[in-house]
Amino acid sequence: MSSEGYPRRTLHLPQSPLFSTPIQYMDHNDRAFLSYEKAKAIGLSYDMTIDDLLSLSPKFWQLHNDPAVLLDGGAITLLTIQYNLCAGTIARYAMRRPELIPLVEDLLQYRKHGQYMMTELGHGLDIGNIETTATMLPTGDFILNSPTPGAAKFMPPTVPAGLPCVAVVFAKLIINGEDRGHRPFIVPLNDGKQMCTGVSSKLLPYRGGPHPLTHSLTSFQNVRLPRAALLGSLEKPANLHANLLDIIHRITIGTIALGCLALPFMQCYATIGTMYSLRRQIGHPDRRTPILTFRTQQAPILSAAASAYVMQALQHWAINKFCDTRLDGRVRHGIAAIFKGVMVQHSQQAALGVSERCGAQGLFAHNQMTCLHNEMRGIAIAEGDVLGLAIRLVNELLLGRYTMPPPANPNSLLARHEAGLFAELRDIIKNVPHHRSAEVNRLILPHCQPMMEAIGHRMAYEAAVAQGVRPALVDLYVANVVRLDAAWYAEHAGLGRAAQLAMETRAMDAVLPMLGDLVKEMDVFAYVTAPIVSDERWDAFVGGLKTFEGNAHLEDVFEYPRGSLGVHPEMVRSHL
Repeated sequence: MSSEGYPRRTLHLPQSPLFSTPIQYMDHNDRAFLSYEKAKAIGLSYDMTIDDLLSLSPKFWQLHNDPAVLLDGGAITLLTIQYNLCAGTIARYAMRRPELIPLVEDLLQYRKHGQYMMTELGHGLDIGNIETTATMLPTGDFILNSPTPGAAKFMPPTVPAGLPCVAVVFAKLIINGEDRGHRPFIVPLNDGKQMCTGVSSKLLPYRGGPHPLTHSLTSFQNVRLPRAALLGSLEKPANLHANLLDIIHRITIGTIALGCLALPFMQCYATIGTMYSLRRQIGHPDRRTPILTFRTQQAPILSAAASAYVMQALQHWAINKFCDTRLDGRVRHGIAAIFKGVMVQHSQQAALGVSERCGAQGLFAHNQMTCLHNEMRGIAIAEGDVLGLAIRLVNELLLGRYTMPPPANPNSLLARHEAGLFAELRDIIKNVPHHRSAEVNRLILPHCQPMMEAIGHRMAYEAAVAQGVRPALVDLYVANVVRLDAAWYAEHAGLGRAAQLAMETRAMDAVLPMLGDLVKEMDVFAYVTAPIVSDERWDAFVGGLKTFEGNAHLEDVFEYPRGSLGVHPEMVRSHL
């Protein structure tokens, strides 16, 4: 099933000069700006339209499943900001303001760069208290300001990068001294060569690990905006919080879209781990044995493969539910949060498990795994920090404000685990004075993420069963999930340590013979650049490394004062 329904629109890119040029010794600045060109190439391969953005078409989701993310995570970051957040936000208003359509088209065709600026340095996830202001003048224009250093927009890459750049900037709308809540504004940032008047962009040092991006601190000083820059109404909303959630609706779409990127990550880990473990052999030259023979090598690779197939089933189910507008918006948001949480969880488990079994080779960025692991750390924070999403979701579920789709089989092992954890938290919250009390802080908040993940594990299991994922893969997925909370299953499900280990062993024994077919069906090899997967790739990689040779000769390496080998007798005595 793995690559079914996911057309490889970018299959022409991996071998193109843009993507095949070695980057190991390239300057970080050059790499960062190269990512803009790669983002453009990937984006134009999809020929995305306004309707794709607004209807969340299959093409939109295919973009966020494209294995091109394995080639340059920075490029996909730029692309999803430009298409989903920036163009997607403007496109919503363009339906009532057709004069905005050419701007959206410019963004989709990469005639302009687009950014999305909400988070501020001093506020992080506390977006309700951002400080940037847009004050309306008597003329109807606005003045955009960052009133304090903490109001600087944090992270969006805003330095000039060759094309004119515009951003959707969130600010408090001030009219006649009255705060009328947050609004998005279209703000020109730079012309591709220099910043616009009043806009300051400070280039942050590059993050360690992932593909470099020009993350920035961006501030505004008396930036004059025309009335047309405002997206939305001048009127004060009846509910400021509801208004804020409405105007940042593309963030929720991004929550599930970014979670999708974990699927090609897991497929990549399974592919690299399998191919390297077959290539790497030990023993006498006459009796070489691939290290894949050993269960310690098999375990993380098989687990990564099982997770990839089960998570793909969850993805199909979650996207269908999320796009069902008949569902309560809070439930749809909850599904997005749960989906992202478990996708990130299993992707990071696979990254560490497989890369560690590749030994020292697994430490190098050119073998992709450490780089992708660091990319996923950023994804876990972007478009909804996983922990923040979990705290909000679980607290609202405990308060009974809404419910998530119930288990299809309440008696399944993972459904019982979900219900057991929820019952424990519900008993706690029944006995506290308020849902924001110190007791909730101490006794509920630390367990919100495991609770959200438990819901996701059950949903993933049911999706995999319903969609016909191979039973052996489902069994291995369940065994792996049981290990995450082994004590609960021993205490409440009658599964002691021996039973849990036996469950895992049986599942791995069943999956191992099909590993080659599983990797082939994943169909990501064209996007795997790790040289450790074959002798041919490794030889080509070594042939391209910088080589240092010479004719130097050291004269005094073995010349010591007679009788002491260069050590004073007093020093010898002092150590005896």
